[in-house]
Amino acid sequence: MLGRVFAIAMNTYREAVRARVLFGLMAAALAASAYSLVIASMSIRQEMRIVADIGSASISGFAVLVAIILGATSLYRELELKTVFPILTRQLRRHEYVIGKYLGILAVLLAFVAIDGAAVLAIIALQSKVHVGSTLGVIGSLFLVLGVGLWRAKLHRVFVVLPWAVCAFIAMAVISHGAGPERQLIIVSSLLTLAEVAIVTAIAMLFSSFSSPFLTAIFTVMVFLIGRSADMLGNLPVRVFGETLRSFGIFLSKVFPNLHVYVPARPVLLGQVPNVALPSYVLGAWGNAILYAVVLLAVSAIVFRRRDFQ
Repeated sequence: MLGRVFAIAMNTYREAVRARVLFGLMAAALAASAYSLVIASMSIRQEMRIVADIGSASISGFAVLVAIILGATSLYRELELKTVFPILTRQLRRHEYVIGKYLGILAVLLAFVAIDGAAVLAIIALQSKVHVGSTLGVIGSLFLVLGVGLWRAKLHRVFVVLPWAVCAFIAMAVISHGAGPERQLIIVSSLLTLAEVAIVTAIAMLFSSFSSPFLTAIFTVMVFLIGRSADMLGNLPVRVFGETLRSFGIFLSKVFPNLHVYVPARPVLLGQVPNVALPSYVLGAWGNAILYAVVLLAVSAIVFRRRDFQ
């Protein structure tokens, strides 16, 4: 089973990495991080904070967008091209196919978040003016390794990007130690973003198991917006909205995943809230994400297994 799931995941990853829309979103995310330098130049003594705030927001926003697009189109593309039929006629169960697709999309998102996070960490590392030469040397070495890897692995170039992206993020996280709290903000925000997109991808996979890409994207965006507003919906004032709407808001906040957990306030990301232990907060957020992902994938597998392709 693991071998079949892994094969589907790697095939999904390969197809997604080659998609032009992914390159466009990656370019937009990196451009947003670079544009933060322009905004930071207008401030006084807050340049690094502005870059970190805009960078973490762009990582979260674009990663969610990628999760929605890939989750909405991955299964449908296979059905439209009819490539799913010869795959499912082999010794492959439908739930293995769904899980493989999900893991392949998560691999793409991991590379996406790692590359964007590494770029932001590199910017604040240079802004800190601590070991600038070493930082430039590490950046140059990373691009050199990437170039050599892409040149040598001619038939498997797409698979070079994922380990390189993770290594780049780790290297930039280490070399940017002079950035202080802004470095921690980017690292923690990236970890929470990965947990959030794990839920968003699972939601998109659920809808795509029985719906078209357009409707899947609409439904996923609606669930995402409700999830981001869960705290607000659970605390609607009775005097303004009335008891009925307040009860309905509480119901929505309980049923839908609370995605606001993955975009906490700046003091939480920096570990400055006395009653909130940052490691426990991150682990709890990841545990919540894994639970939701498992449940949603199980439902997706059941729906996809009962789907008639004729």
